Formats: sequence, structure tokens, C-alpha cells
Amino acid sequence: MTVTPQTIFVAAITGAFGAKGEIKIKSFTDDPAACLAYAPFVDEQGQVILKINKWREVKGGFAVRSPGIQYRDQAESLRGTKLYCLRTKFPVPDDDEFYHSDLVGLKVVSTDGQPLGKIEALHNFGASDLLEICDTPNVVGSWTLPFNLAHVPKVDIAAGQVTLADWQGFLPEEKQVKKPVKKND
Repeated sequence: MTVTPQTIFVAAITGAFGAKGEIKIKSFTDDPAACLAYAPFVDEQGQVILKINKWREVKGGFAVRSPGIQYRDQAESLRGTKLYCLRTKFPVPDDDEFYHSDLVGLKVVSTDGQPLGKIEALHNFGASDLLEICDTPNVVGSWTLPFNLAHVPKVDIAAGQVTLADWQGFLPEEKQVKKPVKKND
């Protein structure tokens, strides 16, 4: 599923909260409450899917009220819905800052111009951002690399590529090289 450049993924509905139609939302913004400022939320195509009347902080996210959602089963039916905001609601990033959606799909090359695949996704499991890189020649599957200046010295959004340095040690050993298929005689 590819997100259009006009929308940015900011939150997801994790289910119902209480019995009166409140919807529980988990934020994926640096400041969790900031996601609420981007409402109304839209789908990938930019169509409004969730407006917010009221909200409050609860354990693990926010409980929100939305017009037309009055019962728990209505709120529960929205579980798993990804919430996006329009790109125009976000500030222009600084020169050394990037939105994840700007990086996904970019070509990846080494410092000497060798093609290394493309960025499949960005992940953050708590320590730092990781690039997930796929389609690397002679490598089966994808692999991850820390997204920092030591390993990613250049990001050129206009050219559609990022340059990697000191990346070889991040290839999974068992997946480094595709094994040749032997021809049966």
C-alpha cells in the first residue's frame, strides 16, 4: 500500500474506549498530542474519514468523540483504520529533516554510485530510525541500516536517492549472497 505524497500517516484507531462511542487513537507523531491538531483525519486518498469533537488523554493514546459515532460497536468497527493528515498541514522540514513518506521508495546507492536497491520502509523501535532496504543486488529479502549521518551521508529528495556509507556490515550474513542454482545434468 503506497501513501500518496499529499498525505502523511499520523495515527491509527486501536478500537473503542468505554461504552458511549469513544474511539481510541494511538498517535505516531513525535509529540503524541500533536496528531490531534491535524484533524480532521483523512484516508490515503485525502478523503475525510474522522472528525473530532472532543478528546482526552487515556493510557496508550487518546479517547476521541466524533460526530455520528454514538455506540461502542460503531467505534469498535473502526479498529485498525489508519489516520492520515493532509501534507499541507505540516510545516516544511528543515534541510536536515525528512518526513518518512518522502524517503520511502527512494533509490539507494553507495558512495561510489553502486545501486543498492530502494527504501522499502522506515522503522523506529525506540532507539533510532532504521531504513529498511530491499531489492539489493545479490541479496535475498530486505535489510536494515541506522538512519544517521555515519551511514546515510546524503539524502537528495529531488534526485530521488540516498547515498550510503559503511553499509556492508549490515547485510544479514545468511542472506548476503543469493546462492546460484545448479543445473542438473
